[in-house]
Amino acid sequence: MGHVGSDGAVEWWRGAVLYQVYPRSFQDSDGDGVGDLPGLIDRLDHIAGLGVDAIWVCPFYPSPQRDFGYDIADHCAVDPAFGRLEDVDRLIAAAHARGLRVLFDLVGGHTSDRHPWFGASRRNREAPTGDWYVWADPRPDGTPPNNWLSVFGGPAWTYEPRRRQYYLHHFLSTQPALNLNNPDVQDALLGIAEFWLERGVDGFRLDALDFLTHDHALRDNPANPPANGAVPAKLFGMQRHDHDMIQPGTKPVLRRLRALLERYPGRVTLGEVSSQDGAYERIAGYTEGRDHLHMAYTLRPLRHGFDHPTVSALLGDAIATCERGWPCFSFSNHDVERAASRWAPGGQPDGRMTRLLLALLLSLPGSACLYQGEELGLPEAVLREADIRDPFGLTYWPEFKGRDGSRTPMPWRGDLPHAGFTAPRSAPWLPVAETHYALSVSEQEMAPDSTLAFTRSLLRLRRDEPALRHGRAESLHLPAPLVG
Repeated sequence: MGHVGSDGAVEWWRGAVLYQVYPRSFQDSDGDGVGDLPGLIDRLDHIAGLGVDAIWVCPFYPSPQRDFGYDIADHCAVDPAFGRLEDVDRLIAAAHARGLRVLFDLVGGHTSDRHPWFGASRRNREAPTGDWYVWADPRPDGTPPNNWLSVFGGPAWTYEPRRRQYYLHHFLSTQPALNLNNPDVQDALLGIAEFWLERGVDGFRLDALDFLTHDHALRDNPANPPANGAVPAKLFGMQRHDHDMIQPGTKPVLRRLRALLERYPGRVTLGEVSSQDGAYERIAGYTEGRDHLHMAYTLRPLRHGFDHPTVSALLGDAIATCERGWPCFSFSNHDVERAASRWAPGGQPDGRMTRLLLALLLSLPGSACLYQGEELGLPEAVLREADIRDPFGLTYWPEFKGRDGSRTPMPWRGDLPHAGFTAPRSAPWLPVAETHYALSVSEQEMAPDSTLAFTRSLLRLRRDEPALRHGRAESLHLPAPLVG
């Protein structure tokens, strides 16, 4: 597609393959059962050996861990469970020495309720951060200001008696939404980004992009009743999210962030777009030109089946999006069931299906992102209710079993307790799936026809063939079940 930077070279992120690391589950270096930054550093050779271009590291910031890191209490420090600030510097240096760029999560839409900003805001409307969160008066009958729902269940509002107001939270009640319509909050977000840019990070993945701003008037969302009339376990889908998501105020925020990154050559942004209708159109709108995001991905293909209409639509959307902007495709991540299980016939994955998915992902136009363990063909872990830690799963079990099945520890050694993730006598924060031992890195290293070997060969092909990274694509009109 011929996109070049100011130096005349194709920008590194166009066609790049990222590798997502969920550090809590990657490698534990100190035997406490929780993965950490030193453990990640120890395993960088594995990632570099795959042939990817960059790593995206999920949050490691101080947090009460109600949502396992996405409830941040300090954006410019490291939670002691993950290491120290010096470990971040070592990680960036070690990754760069191996030719890997490093992206961190920038969670700009909300904080933990333990964040000092919120502590001051909830106590006093006149505090410097009094308007840094989304506050609203009760209705005359004391109920929340509107009908917005939380993704995690229940109303999106919690009453704070000290302020005599409700605060907005799109997720857990312990994750109050920041008021990014306030320029001071935007300034604070830019300050966080600049802190990490100065330490050498190569960019950011922007969490929950469609929730960054909200309707000023706080209008009610219209109903979206299920076609079959049945009330689902998760009520969030029973509304059209016209006013609590996907607002025009988001683009000015992104424009300011992009202006900051333009001062740091080669740094990039990757946005997470929700699965709401129009996802690919939003990706194109967020990434076209040079004043918003560099690239974005959507959860939409992760929410649907693996059939001829779905895959055909995916190819068409990918090609159309590349005409205007730049998509980054992923089939698995820490928020959804692993693709090897989600799209397998009858939910029973096999090696052929797993390799087909990898081949499709790594041949789509745009950039791509692999989730840790995807190179091994890991299926979703089957956990007992007693093992569940995810608040989403705890709320909806058994109708929805949460996200823990995709977050179990990375299996490194098939011959060691806990698959080598932590010390033999330690208890990992989630159990290693029994089915994952046979798919461990050590087991697959000994098999030249393994999924790991196949992934490396695909990445080598993608690296050696410029057309797979930067070329134009067109969809072939083939009879079902063929796609091309």
